[in-house]
Amino acid sequence: MSSLGGRHLAALSELACLVADGTATRRSQLAQATGLSRAAVAQRVDLLVARGLLVETEPVATERGRPPLALQLAPDALICAVDLGATHCRLALSTLGGLPLVESVREIDINEGPQHILTGVRELTTELLAQIDRPQAHLRAFCIGVPGPVEHETGTVIRPPIMQGWDGYRIPDFFGAQSLSGEHYDPGVTVLVDNDVNMMAFGEYSRRRDTKHLLFIKVGTGIGCGIISNGTLHRGAAGAAGDIGHIPLPGHEDVLCHCGNTGCVEAVASGAAIARALREAGLPATGGRDVVRLVSEGNPVARRRVRLAGQQIGEVLASLVSFHNPDAIVIGGSIAQLHEDLLADIRGVVYRRALPLATRTLAIETSSLGERAGVEGAARMAARHLLSPEGIERLLVQPVR
Repeated sequence: MSSLGGRHLAALSELACLVADGTATRRSQLAQATGLSRAAVAQRVDLLVARGLLVETEPVATERGRPPLALQLAPDALICAVDLGATHCRLALSTLGGLPLVESVREIDINEGPQHILTGVRELTTELLAQIDRPQAHLRAFCIGVPGPVEHETGTVIRPPIMQGWDGYRIPDFFGAQSLSGEHYDPGVTVLVDNDVNMMAFGEYSRRRDTKHLLFIKVGTGIGCGIISNGTLHRGAAGAAGDIGHIPLPGHEDVLCHCGNTGCVEAVASGAAIARALREAGLPATGGRDVVRLVSEGNPVARRRVRLAGQQIGEVLASLVSFHNPDAIVIGGSIAQLHEDLLADIRGVVYRRALPLATRTLAIETSSLGERAGVEGAARMAARHLLSPEGIERLLVQPVR
């Protein structure tokens, strides 16, 4: 790995992660948690402090004397979390320790292509850094979620159904070619890319201490699934795991999907599909937001169509529950704002169709993070990567300043 050696980097990573999640924030606690000697902990902590990754806060004076210094992740290390959807870009800057600093949402059309969309991301990042008066040098990672299949290792978008012009585009190359100011990025900046639903799943999982097996279902313009298995994000052999939107629904062979097949659940029960059905019924609905508005206004046609979509989605999820046996199914995306109008029918089908043992302790609920699930997951995913042995090695080569 480096001149430090793999074991040493692993130990540094373990110490940094313990501080990050609050398990151990003092040197004595780190020694107890890791089994390392106090001298070994001191040596490694001093290195992390010297390289700007950890800081020791001043103690608060007490009547019983001066307490030991407390450790925390350096506030100067920033993460840019980006959630790209079909029609929105949500971008948030946070510290490596998870403190949110600033956030913004813009409307986009993902079909305008990678150069246009990613230039907008770069410009928005510049604006937000200026708002919080931080230099570009503090930025340590971009973590970007996109609404299509991604080869995670390279950050390459592969044959996305709804992202015209993105096929084969390697997103990290865009950020490596030019910096926010027109110069090259600091070589220490990491660019991570994943499917947006994977980001959402990881964000939701990070908030649930007792959940090890989770399915996050995004119901928006399309339908997708993020899979957490025993605490680990499951991407599959090539990164395509969870692409449930193109599972066929029997009886809908006449419905053409944009993927080229017919009867896909996304073509039948997504926000875009519901809006299309409402337009055919004479209602003003161009997308998921209009569906939510009509249901919230009590429109009976819209409510019936959403309930039907819930049943159709439930048919697919019942099979997934019997296969994966999750602790929880979390519904997110724009249509999830309807809460019980959607959940009641999903629950009804899943509990009726899936195996009793698989549903005995199953929770089916909407996202606790709402529209922020994507950027929350992206920030946490980036932090986990930066604090891994490989990430620590890069931070040691390019110290946080």
